[in-house]
Amino acid sequence: MNRLLDKVVIVTGSTSGIGIGIARLCAKEGAKVVVCGRREEKGLAVVNKIKEEGGIASFHYMDITDTNSIEALFKDTKELYGKIDVLVNNAANVALKDGRVDELTVEMWDAIFESDMRGTFYTTKVALTYMLENGGSIINIGSMASTNGDLSSTAYACAKAGVDMLTKSVALQYGKKNIRCNCIRPGLIVTPENDAHVPQVLKDIFLSNIEVNRYGCPEDIGALAVYFASDESSYVTGQIINVDGGLNSHVPTVAQFRELGKRTW
Repeated sequence: MNRLLDKVVIVTGSTSGIGIGIARLCAKEGAKVVVCGRREEKGLAVVNKIKEEGGIASFHYMDITDTNSIEALFKDTKELYGKIDVLVNNAANVALKDGRVDELTVEMWDAIFESDMRGTFYTTKVALTYMLENGGSIINIGSMASTNGDLSSTAYACAKAGVDMLTKSVALQYGKKNIRCNCIRPGLIVTPENDAHVPQVLKDIFLSNIEVNRYGCPEDIGALAVYFASDESSYVTGQIINVDGGLNSHVPTVAQFRELGKRTW
């Protein structure tokens, strides 16, 4: 349980959902974890839970759309812990129903790109200045929405596609500085916060296309994040990995043929 012993890990958007799973698993592996987001009460609850489990954690306010708060996060973390080893870019505006191209307003488009693309870019930019001396690992949380066209979620998918390319650009430009950058694309992740809000029909659609017999959970993403944060992945960079139960690994007609009880036409 010491794969991240003494590493300092910042997990943005870790006051709920996937971010909590990542933060808790990193702490269990010995990391000093900075939980951050806009909701202080929820963030402190995560910190207290980590401490109850024997880990080390602190909370720092951060708004992914506010560059000043991002800069303060890194400055204060360096002052508190002396270094920054890992950044997990998890904070984002999940807008899976933002609409078709003709339905989107410029304001809707800009709001999603401000948090999901611009926020990830700027957090990465600031992190790099702290990692250039001793190296580090940057882990972006992308989305399966970036893999294929869809009937909606246009802006969200485009923003997350940008995160994919940012991952490769950072990996290429800073690999020789001992800074790695990888991306995790979650599939349907059911969390305590969203479980009641995900319609059963949507769960059924996903489960009929997933190759395993369950939905994803935050720990599924956290497990891969721990690997990318650890020295075990020192030869792994520029990678974009789906953690989606196999959803994107097959032809799109699988669910329909399963319903027919056939393998082909």
